[in-house]
Amino acid sequence: MKLFSLAWTALRSAVAEVPDEDFEQPSGCTGWLVRDLVCHLVIDAQDILITLVTPAGTEPTVDAVTYWQLGGTPAGEDPLDALIPRLAAAYGEPGLLKFHFDDVGSAAGRAAGLADPTARVGTRDEVLTVGDYLSVYVLEATLHHLDLISRLTSTTQPPAETLAAARASLEQIAGTPFPASFSDKAALLIGTGRRTPTDAERAALGTLAGRLPLVLG
Repeated sequence: MKLFSLAWTALRSAVAEVPDEDFEQPSGCTGWLVRDLVCHLVIDAQDILITLVTPAGTEPTVDAVTYWQLGGTPAGEDPLDALIPRLAAAYGEPGLLKFHFDDVGSAAGRAAGLADPTARVGTRDEVLTVGDYLSVYVLEATLHHLDLISRLTSTTQPPAETLAAARASLEQIAGTPFPASFSDKAALLIGTGRRTPTDAERAALGTLAGRLPLVLG
């Protein structure tokens, strides 16, 4: 719960710091501008709010690791992914998009802080505890924080604690650790295909290199 709050608050602060003119810069999400990514974050915040008020009366079917489904490289054909750039452009002024994310994002943060971590909730036709669900968003928020600042110079990095926690989650998903020589940031970027490894990094990855990127869905 503490790590979610830390990751989510840092992400909200990072979005607030982005100058309006940088909303037209590319983000770390292939094909999306910064404004598109922030629009996606509005939907993430809505999903958090919806899930936290969707109680489930059955046993968990997934946890923070098995929640994630590994897939191939996205083909850009997902209807929601295609909608995001059009929806982001409809805001017009970056300030309106910032305001909407701050408004919904702060509500999601408050709801998470009030939630019982042992309670069970439903999302994506699965059941998991609130604690596991928010752990999922530690990884999600940290990756998108890196996406947000990938081409920017004026925004702060994710907190060290959440980078480490996100790396640990990705290693659990992969079923193996990344090389100790990798920084947490490098492990996340290379592991999810956001950055191509150097020759030395590829050699350090060994057989894991052939399984990358881990496309999380």
